[in-house]
This record gives sequence, C-alpha cells and structure tokens, in this order.
Amino acid sequence: MLPRKRSCEGVVLEEETNNSSFSNSYKKNRIPLLDPTDTADLTVSNGNQSFSGGSSNNRESLGSGSAVEGDSIMALGDSNMDIDEDLHSRQLAVYGRETMRRLFGSSVLVSGMQGLGVEIAKNLILAGVKSVTLHDEGTVELWDLSSNFVFSENDVGQNRAAASVSKLQELNNAVVVLSLTTELTKEQLSNFQAVVFTDITLSKAIEFNDYCHSHQPPIAFLKTEVRGLFGSVFCDFGPEFTVVDVDGEEPHTGIIASISNDNPALVSCVDDERLEFQDGDLVVFSEVCGMKELNDGKPRKIKNARGYSFTLEEDTTNYGIYEKGGIVTQAKQPKVLNFKPLREALSDPGDFLLSDFSKFDRPPLLHVAFQALDKFISELGRFPVAGSEDDAQKLISVASNINDSLGDGKLEDINPKLLRQFAFGARAVLNPMAAMFGGIVGQEVVKACSGKFHPLFQFFYFDSVESLPTEPLDPNDLRPVNSRYDAQISVFGRKLQKKLEDSQVFVVGSGALGCEFLKNLALMGVSCGNQGKLTITDDDVIEKSNLSRQFLFRDWNIGQAKSTVAASAAASINPGFNIEALQNRVGSETENVFNDTFWENLSIVINALDNVNARLYVDQRCLYFQKPLLESGTLGAKCNTQMVIPHLTENYGASRDPPEKQAPMCTVHSFPHNIDHCLTWARSEFEGLLEKTPAEVNAYLSNPSEYTNAMRNAGDAQARDNLERVLECLDKEKCETFEDCITWARFKFEDYFANRVKQLIYTFPEDASTSTGAPFWSAPKRFPRPLQFSSSDQGYLIFAMAASILRAETFGIPIPDWVKNPQKLTDAVDRVIVPDFQPKQDAKIVTDEKATSLSTASIDDAAVINDLIIKLERCQSNLLPDFRMKPIQFEKDDDTNYHMDVIAGLANMRARNYSIPEVDKLKAKFIAGRIIPAIATSTAMATGLVCLELYKALDGGHKVEDYRNTFANLALPLFSMAEPVPPKVIKHEDLNWTVWDRWIVGDNPTLRELLDWLKAKGLNAYSISCGSCLLYNSMFPKHKERMDKRVADLAREVAKMEIPSYRRHLDIVVACEDDDDNDIDIPQVSIYFR
Repeated sequence: MLPRKRSCEGVVLEEETNNSSFSNSYKKNRIPLLDPTDTADLTVSNGNQSFSGGSSNNRESLGSGSAVEGDSIMALGDSNMDIDEDLHSRQLAVYGRETMRRLFGSSVLVSGMQGLGVEIAKNLILAGVKSVTLHDEGTVELWDLSSNFVFSENDVGQNRAAASVSKLQELNNAVVVLSLTTELTKEQLSNFQAVVFTDITLSKAIEFNDYCHSHQPPIAFLKTEVRGLFGSVFCDFGPEFTVVDVDGEEPHTGIIASISNDNPALVSCVDDERLEFQDGDLVVFSEVCGMKELNDGKPRKIKNARGYSFTLEEDTTNYGIYEKGGIVTQAKQPKVLNFKPLREALSDPGDFLLSDFSKFDRPPLLHVAFQALDKFISELGRFPVAGSEDDAQKLISVASNINDSLGDGKLEDINPKLLRQFAFGARAVLNPMAAMFGGIVGQEVVKACSGKFHPLFQFFYFDSVESLPTEPLDPNDLRPVNSRYDAQISVFGRKLQKKLEDSQVFVVGSGALGCEFLKNLALMGVSCGNQGKLTITDDDVIEKSNLSRQFLFRDWNIGQAKSTVAASAAASINPGFNIEALQNRVGSETENVFNDTFWENLSIVINALDNVNARLYVDQRCLYFQKPLLESGTLGAKCNTQMVIPHLTENYGASRDPPEKQAPMCTVHSFPHNIDHCLTWARSEFEGLLEKTPAEVNAYLSNPSEYTNAMRNAGDAQARDNLERVLECLDKEKCETFEDCITWARFKFEDYFANRVKQLIYTFPEDASTSTGAPFWSAPKRFPRPLQFSSSDQGYLIFAMAASILRAETFGIPIPDWVKNPQKLTDAVDRVIVPDFQPKQDAKIVTDEKATSLSTASIDDAAVINDLIIKLERCQSNLLPDFRMKPIQFEKDDDTNYHMDVIAGLANMRARNYSIPEVDKLKAKFIAGRIIPAIATSTAMATGLVCLELYKALDGGHKVEDYRNTFANLALPLFSMAEPVPPKVIKHEDLNWTVWDRWIVGDNPTLRELLDWLKAKGLNAYSISCGSCLLYNSMFPKHKERMDKRVADLAREVAKMEIPSYRRHLDIVVACEDDDDNDIDIPQVSIYFR
C-alpha cells in the first residue's frame, strides 16, 4: 500500500515515524524498479516458459502479486509503490491515486509485436503498469518498419519481441519489460491481469479466451487486429466485472434554494450554475437546515431533472419545513457488466459500438469479414495478396458462405467492393491505424486493471476506406519495392507514397501530440524524399512531468529544447526523415522567420498546440495562404480532431467554444462557496504577496523618481494601492531576520482567517438583510467563522513554516535548519504576540457581482498618493543602496519549493472558514496550477485519426464528405465522427467566394487601377483601409488626389507602414457596395508590389 495518510484538518501528511523533522511530510519521489544503465538479461523460468528483459533488478516471478484476493470479482492490480507525482501529475488528474495504485500492481501480456502491439505496449508502459511482457515468435521483416517505431533495418531477422524490449524499457524504468519468444500456452496466462492478442488465429483466441473467462479470478482478454484501413477490437473482462467509475467525471453538485413539503417533493437550486443531473440519478443531501431528515446520507433517486430543479421520489409532507442552505451531490454508483466469451459472442455479438453513423450498417459486415479473413489464412496459410483479384474473390466467397450460415442474422448485402478493399490491404499494419487502435486498446487494458471507466462492450469495428486515393489503383502500383514503406504501398500505391515523401510539412508544437505526430510521420515516410522537408517548432523545454506521455523524451533530456530532442528521436526512427527543429513561438512577432515564402511552399500544416490563441493564429495563416490545417486536441480521456481543408471546410476559428464562466470577484474574495473559489483566491494572494509586490518594490528601487512620477500621473486607486503595498513591504512588514518572517506568516494567518472574517460578520451579521429585505446570507453565500490559530494543528504549522521560508527567500534571508524541527518551529511561532482586533465601523466590502476591482476610488487619491510617496522616500533612505527583493514565480511542478504548501494551506484554511470541504495538496495542485489532465492513450488515438486524414489531404481530389471530424471519449467509450462543415458561400452576380478566398492584385497597382479592377467585378469601393489607417474614402474630396499614387506607397506614407524586405505584398480591407447601394462583404485584398 501507499504510505498511509492522515488528515491534519485539511493538510495531508504522510504518517511520520520521527517527529524530529518535517522531512517526512513531503512527498518522496517514486524509486525506479529498474536501473536504466543495467542491460543484463533477466530470465524467469516457469515450466517451459522463457522470459527475457532489459534489466537485472526486481528479479521476481511475474506470478507474484498478479492476483489480489478479496471481495472483488475480478482481480485488480495492487501495489505498495509510492506514486511519483512529478512524473504522473497529468495522468493522476485523469485517474486518481487509487487507479494508479492498481495499475502499479498489474502485469500485462501483449502478444504480437508488429505496429499495433508496440503501440499498445508503449501506452501501457507510459501509464506505469507493474510489468509488460512482449510475446512474438516471429522475426522482424523490412515490412514491419512501416508501423513499428522501435525497429530499425539492423533488427531485421531478430525476434520481434526481443528486439523491442530495450527501446520500450527506456520509456519508463519503473515498469518491468520482458520478452517471451516461445509458443504461448494457456496456463501461462494466469500470470497476468490482462492479456492482449494482436495477431492470433480465431481458434486459438477462443481457446485462450475460454481459459481466461473461466479462470478465478477472471483474466481480462482482448483481441484486436489492424488490417490495412480496417480494425477490430473484442473485449471480455469476465462473467461479472465491476466498473467502479463509469465516466471518470467529478460528481455533479447543486446549491439548494428551496424544497417543498410534497409528494413528490420539488427541489429548486440557485441559478449560479445549471444542474447536470439526469433522470434516474441518485443524489445525497447535506447541510440542509429545517428539513433535516434529508441529511441522513442516504442516496435518493430523482426525476424530472431540469436546468435548476428536479423532483425527489419521496414524500416530504411530514418532514420539517425547509429553512435554508443545503448541498445536493450526485451519488455515483458502480456498474456490473456480464461479458460473454468470444465463443458465444461471435454468433451473438449484441450491439456493436458505432463510430460513424453514416456507416451504421458497416459493423455487422466487418464482423463477417474478419472471420472470413481468419478462415482464408487458415486454409491457404497466407494473407491475400495486394491487388490480386483471385484472392479478393476467394475472400468474398468465404464471407458469402459465412453470411449464408447466419440464418436470421444474414446480411442482405455483403458489399463485394468493400471486401475487395479489405482483401487488398489485409496483410498491412498501417501506422495511423496502429496508433489509433493502440490508444483504444491501451485504454481498455487500463480499465480492465483498475475498474476505472466503462469498458468497450464487446465488439468494435472501424474502417477508413475514404483515406484511399480517389483515382482507381493499378494493381501493379501496389507491389512491394523492397522498401520500409512496402506495407503502406500495398494499400495506397507508389504514387501516394511519393506525394507523402515529397511533402513540405509544418508541425506546430512538440509536446505530447507533437511527439506522436513525428513518430507517425516518420513511419509513414512523410517528408522523407529528396523534395520533402518537415519543420517543427516549439519554444518550450522538457520537464519531468512531460515524460509520462511525451514519449520521445527521456529523463536525461530534462531542460533541453523539446523540438530539438523530438526531431533527433524521430530521425532515429527513420534516418531518411528530412526534419528541421526550431525554437520559435509561432505568432505575429516571428513572421520574419515564418515569412510569406515559408508559408507559400508548405503542403500542409499540423497543429500540436495546447492553447486556443496559438491555434487561432495558425488557422488565420492557413486561411490566408490557403493551406490545409489538421487540428486536434485532448483533455484527459477525451480527444477531438478537425480538418480544415481549403475551399471545402470551414476554418478552425469559424466556431468557438463559449468562454469559461468566471466567478465574480466579490465571490472569490468574500463569499466563496466551493474549493475552486478558495484556490483561485489562494493563488491570487500567493502571486500578490510573493511575486507582484516584490516586483513592484524592485520597480520603485530601480528608479524611484520615474516610478513616483508615474504613480502621481496615474493618480487613481490602483496607483494608491501599488504605493501602499510597496510601503507596507519596506516598512511595517519588512523582514530582516528569519524570526521576522515567522512573525509575518503568523500575522498573515491572523489577518486572512480571523480578522477579515470578524470584520465581514461584523459588517454583515448572520441575521443581516439585503435592501429588499431578503436574508443577506442566503444561498449560495455561506456564513463564515473565524479560525483560532493553534501550533498543535499540523496544517497551521506547515503553513507558517512554508510561508516564512518563501518570505525569507524574497528578502534574501538565510533559512535556518531548525525551521524543519516541529518543536523549535512551534516555540518560535508561539513567541509571536498577535495584537487584538478591533472591527472598523466604516469598512467597505464589495458585494457587487459585476465589480471588476476591489479598489475603491476616492476624491483625495492624489493627496494620499503624495503622502505615501513622502513616506516611501523616507523609508528608502534606510535601505542599502543595492537592496533588491527576489520575486517568486509560482511553479507547480516542484514539490520541494513550498509553493503548493502555501497555496494549499491558504485555500484549505479559507475553506475551513466557510465550512467548505478541503482538498489534499495534489488536488490543490490540479486546480490552482490549472493542470490540464492528459494521458498517452487519447493522444495516440487523436494523432492516428489525424494521420488517416493526412492521406486524403496530401492525395488531393477528395470531397468534403470523404473527410471526418471526430470527437471521442475513451472513458465511455464514445466515438462520434462526422463530415466537416463546409464554409459559408457569398454570392454576387456570377461570382462566388468563401472565407478561403483572397483576391490578389499584382503589378503594384495605383489606387485608380485598384478601383477600376473592382468596378469590373460590379463592385463600387467606397472605403479602403490598411491596418488602422484610411487610405481612401469616397466622401473625402482630398482623397481623390491620391488616385494616381500606388497603393503600396500610400500604405508607407499615410499608414506609416514599415514593410520588411521579406514581404512582397500588403493586405487591405475594402468596403464595397453594388450598383443598388447594397453592402457586399468581399474577401481580403492583397496588393503585390514586388
């Protein structure tokens, strides 16, 4: 088990064994099981079974710990290993500690180490399971290099599993990676919690699955295949599998406004946020005043769920009358699934999981097709040959026979054209398909080992035949040419392969998505030809938290540039990869780097970004230069892809998500009602105390006269506040010794959690009313209580320690060793004399939810500012000439810097003021650090889907209905694919245009020539602007003097535009009307002058 935790009134500490030091209170990094420098082979004997692995540490039988006895029906993994929160923070945000703990105790078998097997293994090793055993009896062929990123040409002839171990081991040294190269027996499967087969006959799969299904406890069995542009998954997690958490979402909550005494009872909630409840949900009530019968913790079923109300299936007629308050929280329930074994499921598959509703009839057909392929291979001992019509017809005949035997389930049409395409590509494992299914199946294994998220139940089929070239393929073009791309050529032909190799690609971002894209593109041969080039840019450096999903990076790369390391790693996958790595942020400030020529020469752009503003900028560039943009993003187990294709689809910026709702400032500062409010406030206070105020002090000390003049000129409440903070920091709160820092921390506690609350409830007593006579302290407001400091409370003491250490850092004061001794720290804190608090009669507390500032303007601000400046000058004279403070910038990913200790302490003590449930430091880090949940599986799936679209975009000639945008949620699982939305078309006379069109006027025209050019299109231009300046307006007579000047010269003279040497054109905005004086919205006009 993990080190036991005990709650210290909101601050979570590890159980201490030595009270002489606080060192045990801070997280210890997870110790790797394997030494990355030790490459000795590990052999574990189990009958005639031979395992070999990439390290000599942790020499234990795979059977140990593989089954956890207890009440659970299926054995879930368990582990006593600590979690390295620095490494797994983004994954912890998705799974939580309990799921991670189960993963750490799980052993998994992956059989079949072609492209699909290695993708699944990669995702599981990154997730951090206990062990992954790689099984394959075959040897590496050149053919395999189309889809397996760990193989090189030097590996040809070696066993696939053995050749994969060392490179996969590098991904995570805390996972035992083993290889098994001999024939597998069903008894060996008992060593694992889950087994995955990617290349197995149907008869053998049924034999193994029967064993796994009847085993006690059951062993999760997954069979998956990728055959060209077709893929399948089958899951069987046993007769009774309990899903602990079906969707991974936080339980929905609501703040109660009223409850009726009725049968059934109507519950109304405040309109602060819409309720997310659904009919049939179970909910639990708490903190209800009056109708206390509901506070018994019993789950209750609801119906008639609406935006702000629901009906309770309960008679509350004789309950107490509702008075005020109350929280209603969704009570999530476990779900038991009864899986059928493969033997039964083949003939009775139940409902297939759909991915594309335009292909609702496709899964039953593919169910037959995959069985037909298995029979074809078992009879002929080989796959159908690409381009062989005879083999295709044999497969169609087998499929027809299977279909005829289905009785009532017989399909009306077996679609010979589709089966022909299936036959031609059956031998090939394509990298994009392997990446996509590697993400899906990797996630299913995580579900099997942890009970987290709803499993795939039980068959999933997918195809992307739309990715094939639009022109008919010549069978001769599909023949192998003895290259690493032969598998891909067997599906798409040599012509498309040439297009891929000669493409000019721009990948923006080299994080999790970027790493996956580079691996995929290298394997596909994109930009690997003589004419091809891929440019990748990212201005970020590698951090430890990246390593759990940005799989091209290793721990020795921490601190290095992401794009450089990723490019080098991708080139090692395919030495022919023509790749250039840059460290430039893509934006208006780098248009000298990414200039017109750069954009014009591109074939396609792939975004791998993590923020909307950067996406919008790249979208505008692609729109401007009419380049395809492949867009994708992930959030935990969710992912989405969007294809932006010139003239066919709308652009990325055409539709926007609504902005996130921000809590009003007065709520955050005085009336919080959830932990998010407390953490937002805590982060704001941290930055104000330890970063902004020290930086403001330094700004003053660097140039006092300039600073004070700026404050005098501003003369507003903000300037007054700045001066007050600087003066307070250098005078009343100035620290010279570490004891001063402890005093400051103790005073801060008193100010935040006692005095401010006392002032608030003095100004607004518990029985206060609003101007309308309604109770002031009504939902969602929570009445607060002041805290009493006690050094015996570990949470309070840790806050005092962390805050005093950071305060000392800002003043450059040495930190004594004794601060980590609880007794000495307690004595120092207890010596601080805290003055009594007297509430102010005229205190101003902001209650307006629309207020954007807590500062209130005053008519005497100028006089106050002058007085503050005089005091500040007097204070400065007592400082050393070179005195400067050291601002602290918040860093969430370093658990040794005390930043999160201060923020978690501030937030939890504030939560305690308002009787809000507190959180541990990890949860505080997720919220305050604004950590985006991320896992390798959804990233892999997104990039696989995008690369399937890349085939279409680079081939050209595809219609909008051939492309697919996707939203997927691997937790449910849900796959929703749809055609992209076409762009809006504007019509004028015989002209049509969309947002993709840009009108280009060459030969450096004069203003008159431009107006005549537009007139010829039936458009009368009445206004022309460049940037923010008006170059021409028909209403201004003087503008007619400009008619014979060149537009480019006008831009220089009138708009004062500085045109860089690399720019060959400028853009203008023209307002036009037709002959009937109707405004016409025309495309942007570009004037080319060079």
